[in-house]
Amino acid sequence: MKLMITGGGGFVGARLARTLLKRGTLAGQRIERVVLTDIAPPPADLLADARVEARTGPLLTQTDALRTEAFDGVFHLASAVSGECEADFDLGMRSNLDSTRALLDAIRAHVDGGGKAPRLVFSSSVAVFGPDAAVPMPKLVADDTLPAPQTSYGAQKLICEHLIADYTRKGYVDGRAARLMTVTVRPGRPNGAASSFFSGIIREPLAGVESVCPVSPDVSHPMSSPSRTIDGLIAVYEASREAFCGRSALNLPALNVRVSDMLDALEEVAGPKVRGLVRFERDERIAGIVANWPTGASAVRANRLGLQPHDNFADIIRQYIEDCSALPNADQTLKALK
Repeated sequence: MKLMITGGGGFVGARLARTLLKRGTLAGQRIERVVLTDIAPPPADLLADARVEARTGPLLTQTDALRTEAFDGVFHLASAVSGECEADFDLGMRSNLDSTRALLDAIRAHVDGGGKAPRLVFSSSVAVFGPDAAVPMPKLVADDTLPAPQTSYGAQKLICEHLIADYTRKGYVDGRAARLMTVTVRPGRPNGAASSFFSGIIREPLAGVESVCPVSPDVSHPMSSPSRTIDGLIAVYEASREAFCGRSALNLPALNVRVSDMLDALEEVAGPKVRGLVRFERDERIAGIVANWPTGASAVRANRLGLQPHDNFADIIRQYIEDCSALPNADQTLKALK
């Protein structure tokens, strides 16, 4: 089996690659080759695996070569993030929409030439949902809630969902789209996503560093741990077409929590001094974006595939601590716990 993971050098992509390589199989087939594409090289541990091939550079510059290359499966995770897309419209269109269309057309050309249509999983986003005067957003967005994105990022993701559904209808790919919830806690430095602070208000205090929360404590949002997100992507890939139940995107499971709930969990796990490292300072740009996001989500179709969120946010924090404890720089990453 030969797989490709676009965005394979990023946090979710690299974690997905590690999980698949450790499993050794996917959908009953032995994994022999994993091609990781990204604008930056993947982590060294992945490069050290003989089954891994890294291709570095924008996805748009790599798609022509894919017209004659066979893949059994593709995880399409590459994306510019929400804050970047609002700040730079052309970047978002190029990185999210144009790259996806080019990838799909390369696969189509291979299929038109007699190749087999690969199975493709697209990482969409809860950002496809938003408030609209004609279609009010419910408290919990469901699989069948009408998407009405209020950001460029969300609009681009929704367009890609429809493209993949239509390319699937035409037989060019066996595509399925999974709407990821906000993944937290992410390690490393903050990125350009408007949701970055959801990880920052946990990650930085655990490292003994002050963190600024740009929204109010009562802001609620659907969250998912990294491990449950990876489980979801794999389950969506392995699901039969009948079990996936249609071509439309499904929501991955979410833990619906408020910022205050997250900080209560931080205090439960790490104590009041660590929680005290979080201060509130409203950022109108970020708060405005977040105000147009769902406050919660349900995931009936994913639940039928056996997928469930964590029981509570404290368990997500404990998972992050466990993951970090295995890193060489664990003393610095979890400084406040020493």
